[in-house]
Amino acid sequence: MTHATKIAAGAAFPPISVARLGGGEIAPASMEGWRLLVVYRGKHCPLCKPYLTTLDGLIETFAEAGVQVMAISADPEEKASADAAEFGWRFPLGYGLSVEQMQALGLYVSDPRSPQETDRPFAEPGLFLINPAGTVQIVDISNAPFSRPDLTAIARGAKRIQDMNYPIRGTHG
Repeated sequence: MTHATKIAAGAAFPPISVARLGGGEIAPASMEGWRLLVVYRGKHCPLCKPYLTTLDGLIETFAEAGVQVMAISADPEEKASADAAEFGWRFPLGYGLSVEQMQALGLYVSDPRSPQETDRPFAEPGLFLINPAGTVQIVDISNAPFSRPDLTAIARGAKRIQDMNYPIRGTHG
């Protein structure tokens, strides 16, 4: 059994790009400033909805810390669009994440349990706080939908990192 290489803390964020609902693209590596990328499993995941709704509720908190937030999944446009319409999320939402892109991000990739779940491989949860230099300041990758970081703590941490010039942790060779 093989797994993609996990992104190391302090590594350059990979140059991935996915389509963005409403037009354009989400390409975190080419953006400026602090940014938070949340990778979610997709429309089929009942745990993703409250997590992304929590993220939406923290947009102002992240903005106060100077952090742009965005989320992406492997869903096709119509599924991403349906979720965005149903839940009213205000952050940029990307769709069409490929298996190769999931692997470039070091994510765990799962196959659907049935056609009723979804019709394609999908990424398990991932969260990346990317600093203005384009490097990964915080990385959290899970192999199951039940394990995700506390978004309020991430927002507080992003502010603290900037206020204290806190270094990237976990880089000991």
